[in-house]
This record gives sequence, C-alpha cells and structure tokens, in this order.
Amino acid sequence: MAATLKMGRLLPSAKSLSFSFSASALLPPASVSLKLRHPKSLRFSTAISATIAVGDKLPESTFSYFDSAGELQTTTVSDLTKGKKAILFAVPGAFTPTCSQKHLPGFVEKSGELKAKGVETIACISVNDAFVMKAWKADLKIDDRVLLLSDGNGNFTNKPVGLGVRSRRYAMLVDDGVVKVLNLEEGGAFTFSGAEDMLKLL
Repeated sequence: MAATLKMGRLLPSAKSLSFSFSASALLPPASVSLKLRHPKSLRFSTAISATIAVGDKLPESTFSYFDSAGELQTTTVSDLTKGKKAILFAVPGAFTPTCSQKHLPGFVEKSGELKAKGVETIACISVNDAFVMKAWKADLKIDDRVLLLSDGNGNFTNKPVGLGVRSRRYAMLVDDGVVKVLNLEEGGAFTFSGAEDMLKLL
C-alpha cells in the first residue's frame, strides 16, 4: 500500500512537492517471527554461613552496655574471655517473643549452675543499641548475672563472625578466647542454644 503527500498548500512560494512511501516498509516482513526469551528464574538463598567455627579464636571487638548504676560502659571480647570460660549467646532482637520468654530468661535462671561449672562470664549479644538493651533489661527485671551487650553497628556479628546483619540465634562456649562449642540455630529456631543445652556440655 502506497500513500502520496502533496505539500504545495503548505509552501505557496515553492513548486508543488510530492513524495510517496510504502506503509509496508514500516512493517516487518511476514517471514520474520519475533521470539521472546523468558529470563531464567532467579534463586535466592536465605542461608548464612558463619565464618567463625569451633577451634577459632574470636576476633577482637567492642560492645557497649549500661551498668547497674545506669552508666554507659564498653567492654571487649578480650575483657569477656581472656583467661576464662565464657558463654556468649545471641538473640535476633530485644523484645522479640522467644528471646524475651525463653532464651534470655533461661540463662538468667541457670546462671548459678553455669558459674558453678566454671563459667565466669555469661553475656547476651544483640545488634540493638545500648539504650534498647537497657530498656529490655529493665522490662524483664534482669540483674547483672547476665550482661546485655549491644553490638549496635554489627562490628562483631556481621563482619568478622559472619552471623548475619540481624544476628542468628546461637550460643557459644569460649575458653580463653577460643571457641569450644558453637550451637548455631537455623532461621527462627530455638532448639539447642539454650542454657540447659550449654549445661550439658560442661
């Protein structure tokens, strides 16, 4: 199909101009078929592989917390573990149900038994800031038998230890800075990182 366009009326001072074009030139030939390729499905994994393992020495890091006098303090991995047995356990977040109802209270309840087995330090680590940890401690009416430590920037949890941006739940037994036991939970599970589980290993 062809069409002719005359431009004489548009250009009064010029001679009449005309040109023609074929509409078929604008369309692909009938022999051409268009094939759409569907992109391959993307697969995402929620699994996080920890970079710390049994036998490793814990990397140095600094935590913050409020002491019994309400003063903001800092402590380090060395302070917590050097020359002593320590249990460090982590929760995904302060005020979350399993952490508030089972995980943290279990270590508070069993702190005397754990210390009778030679554990000198029991500390709960979370990526919440120190003010949130202080409020959580007050809400649960917990004393200093268990330290509530803030790893607010994830300097310990995310980078050297590799336990996720928002920490996975775990409990580890550390002797003089070296990891002896690491009970690392999958997803939101709470199956073998409790105080009773750690007592059985001492």
